[in-house]
Amino acid sequence: MNRFNIGDSFETTVVAVTDSTVFVDLSAKSEGVIDAAEFADADGNVSVKTGDKIKVFFTGEVRGEMRFTTKIGGSAADDVMIENAFKGGIPVEGHVEAEIKGGFEVRLGGKRAFCPYSQMGFKDKKEPSFYVGKTLSFIITEYKNDGKDILVSNRRIGESEYANALGKLAAQITPGAVVTATVESIEKFGSFVNIQGFRALLPISELSFDHVTDAGEVVEVGQELNVKVLSTDWKNERVSVSLKALLKDPWETAAEKFPVGTKIDGKVARAVDFGVFVSLDKGIDGLVHISELEGVSTSTNLRKVFKPGQPMSVVVERVDIANKRISLKPASSAEQDTSAAKYMSSQSDDGETYNPFAALLKK
Repeated sequence: MNRFNIGDSFETTVVAVTDSTVFVDLSAKSEGVIDAAEFADADGNVSVKTGDKIKVFFTGEVRGEMRFTTKIGGSAADDVMIENAFKGGIPVEGHVEAEIKGGFEVRLGGKRAFCPYSQMGFKDKKEPSFYVGKTLSFIITEYKNDGKDILVSNRRIGESEYANALGKLAAQITPGAVVTATVESIEKFGSFVNIQGFRALLPISELSFDHVTDAGEVVEVGQELNVKVLSTDWKNERVSVSLKALLKDPWETAAEKFPVGTKIDGKVARAVDFGVFVSLDKGIDGLVHISELEGVSTSTNLRKVFKPGQPMSVVVERVDIANKRISLKPASSAEQDTSAAKYMSSQSDDGETYNPFAALLKK
């Protein structure tokens, strides 16, 4: 037998009519059941017959029977159909007639209902005039006084659709998954990206292994990226992703590239209270502790002495790959070393220092 969800609609054929029930074809061993009162006129005559095609909504299973109702829109059967839709939580179509005090007047077939301002629209709310004259879907939230007082909500429809879409996304966007995202905006703290209609955060720290101060230097609005999902909090609708996680970590080869004793002409990345970070390579900074710096003390404002981009020659003292730390100490520059080497090579073979005047006399 076909399985239906409450609210499912489809066109089917009337297979039998009795005084109290209309049976419809479900392409199964049993038929669907509809109250004959939905089709009865003032004299009790049923307006449908075997073979008629009708559109129906599934309202649920009652004592083994698959119960249905027809689309709201008749006049004599409005009370029955609207009440069935209310009891079954079935979406109904309503025409927004006018804006009235506190909300909107909505016509459901031959009945009038009220939709408060707060229940019209969902996330993308519009001005009241936008809704007037439109036919929209509603959920009946209250049905009182035999249908004289009906309260409806368009917001519930949006919430339901959004919850369904969010549920499907939650099954796909899981920690560790690699997904395609489009950059929506650049912020001080990173970037917001769109993943299948959902807005996720790409933190500035997850853009690159380099120290990034402006996300706009790495990504731009409209750019399509592959990102890795770091964490999800669907209850609060928060997802964090990373671009850096899909890049090769430069620290994997740092020990081989920068063994202890290696001399490097680097540049100041940033100064902090306890020392100076020096950029050794893309994504790799080492620290010269304040105790290794000449001419400064613990009270010195290092940020005023050392500026980002300033050349600084250093020697590797210690490498800690596990914690991604490299300890450095200041050193003479490669240019100074080259000059010194040239000077030393200018000494004579007997160890005497080169003297240009003595050399002239020897000629």
